[in-house]
Amino acid sequence: MKRQLIATMYLWDKKAYSGFDKKDCISQNPLELAKFYSDHSADGLILFDLSDGDKEHEEALDCIKAICELVEIPVYGAGNIQRMEDVKKLLYAGCQKAILNFGKEGNIEITQEVSYKFGKDKIVACVDTITCLQEQADLIENYCSEVLYFDGETLDFALQVSPVPVYGKINSSSLGTLIAILKQDNIIGVLGDMINENAKEYDSMKKLLEENGIPTAGFGAAFSFDEFKKNSDGMVPVVVQDYKTDQVLMVAYMNKEAYEKTIHTGIMTYWSRSRDELWIKGATSGHYQYVKSLTADCDMDTILARVSQVGAACHTGNYSCFFQEILKKDETVNHNPLKVFEDVFAVIQDRKVHPKEGSYTNYLFDKGIDKILKKLGEEATEIVIAAKNPNANEIKYEISDFLYHMMVLMAEKGVTWEEITEELAKR
Repeated sequence: MKRQLIATMYLWDKKAYSGFDKKDCISQNPLELAKFYSDHSADGLILFDLSDGDKEHEEALDCIKAICELVEIPVYGAGNIQRMEDVKKLLYAGCQKAILNFGKEGNIEITQEVSYKFGKDKIVACVDTITCLQEQADLIENYCSEVLYFDGETLDFALQVSPVPVYGKINSSSLGTLIAILKQDNIIGVLGDMINENAKEYDSMKKLLEENGIPTAGFGAAFSFDEFKKNSDGMVPVVVQDYKTDQVLMVAYMNKEAYEKTIHTGIMTYWSRSRDELWIKGATSGHYQYVKSLTADCDMDTILARVSQVGAACHTGNYSCFFQEILKKDETVNHNPLKVFEDVFAVIQDRKVHPKEGSYTNYLFDKGIDKILKKLGEEATEIVIAAKNPNANEIKYEISDFLYHMMVLMAEKGVTWEEITEELAKR
């Protein structure tokens, strides 16, 4: 089981605090702090919603959603959970898991229900006493994937009695204590002030853990750099591709140091031939490239990197370095369905910002939400009617009409295709 270093943030009044007591504000900008943890290779981020009242709770959920969209690490949501609907809101906001506070009887009571609804792998039990851990052992084992144990003083004993892997809070700032805890069998990750305050040292901490025989949650490579065929400079070219759109973004080069750092951190790192130095893409601009996959070609002399690109890949400000068109034949077929959706949606969004006289899209926007919903309902009915017709062409036309009106609704409500596809991928 690979060990994880987990950052934590306590959200209250649109700020980030270091603990439940809300005494120490560590950031006026939680999104900025979350990105800082993500960019420095934290393995996960736990967000505790400490808001008071419905309005503040909704604002906290908006913040959690924005953080989930921004960072490239798993986010776990906790706090303000009273019913199944609250768990759903956290998961729909983008949290990979929801954390139930077993110090509240109401959270214990909904554990089985939310586990059935969303899956055991989405539910973490949070306990702060050995007694609670022992009393609820059967419930935790059957309906939770992990335990978040908050009492650092008795963490060793909790690891022995917990029926599922443990995320443990540690009180010590000693690397020796960190190593000793992470060597134990049932630990999956650690959190606490030591982890939060040493974000810039995550890479070196993980290296130290690996040297002590503790597997960390970084990437593992099937091939060493020595197995590649290098060019005359001892490097391997890397073709970089957007993992969502398949667009080719750039070409760069890796030497052994850059390759191993990319593997270790999950952030694309190259060797700059012009500057003759290691180059972490985005270290200066903030336009990081997060690794989704690395694949070698058949000759083992080129790497295809599929990445999540932040901002623009090109130093000119263009998204891709490949923008200077040399020649182009007419393309009658677009083989990327998502790009078709995005292109049509972009036109609809543009009509909303820059109205065009005589545009049916602008007619719908001008009439408002009720008209858009009426048309969407009519088109849905047309699909049902068309489905009874043996001619498949009719249903294609009606589905296309429905999707168009659905995209008008999406633009009206500020929902994007990226959000829709990400939500579908979770189902």
